[in-house]
Order: sequence, then structure tokens, then C-alpha cells
Amino acid sequence: MTTPHATALLALGHYLREHGYRFMTVTPSTHRRINRRPGNERATDLRGIFGWSRPFAESEVAPELLDLMREARILERDGQLWRSALRASTLPVYHDELLAFHSAYPTEDEDSVFFGPDTYRFVGTMARAFPWLGSGPSRAIDVGCGGGAGALAIAKAFPHAEVVGADINTRALALSIVNARLAGLDNFTAARSDLLDGVEGDFDLIVSNPPYVLDPSELPYRHGGGMHGAELSLRIVEESLARLRRGGSLMLYTGVAITGERDQFLDAIRPKLDALCDQWSYDELDPDIFGGQLGEPGYEDVERIAAVWLHAIRR
Repeated sequence: MTTPHATALLALGHYLREHGYRFMTVTPSTHRRINRRPGNERATDLRGIFGWSRPFAESEVAPELLDLMREARILERDGQLWRSALRASTLPVYHDELLAFHSAYPTEDEDSVFFGPDTYRFVGTMARAFPWLGSGPSRAIDVGCGGGAGALAIAKAFPHAEVVGADINTRALALSIVNARLAGLDNFTAARSDLLDGVEGDFDLIVSNPPYVLDPSELPYRHGGGMHGAELSLRIVEESLARLRRGGSLMLYTGVAITGERDQFLDAIRPKLDALCDQWSYDELDPDIFGGQLGEPGYEDVERIAAVWLHAIRR
């Protein structure tokens, strides 16, 4: 994304906020169901265009809005109609509501930038853990930041902190920069990095909401690798514990495939946490998410996928 395109997207964000835009992003299955309802074939308002990703007619959109979409290069043809290449979601953060751009529905491209219910659970649980941090971190990083939701929440809550959003996806980093500017945050920087490999130094706070499912196409924003998708989360725990300062916190939101009574991910990380952390907690936030995923190859022995939260404090 070039500077003129980013500037136009930023102006578009201000336009949406000035016009009272608000949209809470749902799961893909819910999105599909709502869009299939009679009368929802085309967008009739801003939420239809930038939330529900519905096609729209040029005559139904204000000329200045269409110009901004063209300048930002997010206006795409859909037959005789148009469609936005991006969505904009409301993000409740620290007694405020931010607006975050991310990929339009459906997210099918390799460099898609995901935002959904997991994002809300991640940011909400993290915010509830902020009181554990006292005056807050001096240096924090959101690993695999996507559009920057976790990093923006930290930067908003702790204005004195240096906050890094790290991702291997350059499209995600470009959007995270726009989202930070739209939120008026000047303590955020973006860094291209494969987990922590592309950034230097240690941190007081490391957070992450990584991909955790087995994806046959191995799309980066979905595929978590081996161990039924837990491999990437395991790498994040290992690398983060090596880069945390003494007393620093790792906060990880991820999904774990549960087989019988066994949590393979917890079994793998427990020895490392016991050896390197003063204290740590591990909780199931939701015992059953993405149930439809269980019908996919590789999940034949899995009973459920649980949303889990890890908070570990480095010794």
C-alpha cells in the first residue's frame, strides 16, 4: 500500500466515523447465513458495504465516498455492481471504540487479514488482564498482529509504551499502520517478522492470537501447522519465553484440539512454563468453537476445539 493509498484509506476511516458507522464482525458461517436472507443481496447502507461485504450500485453511494474508495484502491467490480475489498469493524478498547480495516468477506486470498469473534475474545481477555501489569510495559509486541487489534489495545491502554505489531504479511502491516493512525496512536510501529525472528531486543509484554486450525490450503492466516494446528502456538510460547524480561508477561489466545481428556498443547508447554515462569495460568474461555472444522481432514480423532488463554510471568 503506497502512501497516497494509505492516506485515502485513512480519510475513508474518518468518513465512516463521522457518519456514525459501527459494525461488529461475526463468524463466517453467520455472515453467510445473514447475507443469504431475502433482501440482503445488495448493500443499501455503509454497514452493507463495509461490514457485510455486499455489492452495491454506484448510484447508491455518495460521490465523495466512491472517490475515496478508488483512491485507496479498494473498489472492485462485481458484475455490473461494485464491492469493497476491505471491511471495517468496531473494536471496543479501553473505554473507547476504535475502527479497524481488514479483509472483505470471504477471506480467500493468501494474504487475507482476518478479524472476527476470536479477535474480540482475544482483546477483551487481554484487557481484563491489564491490571496484572501495574503501570504497564515499557516495550510490548503483538506477534502475528494482523490488522493490529491486540497492539492497538496495548497502545491505547499504555500510551507510554513502545508497542510493536509484528507479522509476516505485509498487507496486514500496512493495514495495522492505517488502523493505528485512525485511532490517533503514535506509540505503535509495524515490523515484518516471522514470529519474533525479525525484531530485536526483549519485551515486558508479548501477546498473540495466532492461526490454530489445520487448513488444507495452508493459508497463513488460518493454518497453525502440526499437532492439529497447535504447532505455531507452541513456537510462540517457546520463542516468547526466551525474549521476555524478568517479570514480563506472555498472553496467548489460541484454539486447541481436544482428544478425550487430553490437551496435547498444554502437555507440551507445561514443562517449559514450570521451568521458566514464576506463575502461569491456563483457562478454557470457550469449550467448543469452530465445530464445523471437526469434519475436515486431520480432525478424525478430535472431540472439540477449545478457545484457551495462557498468561505466563517470566521468572
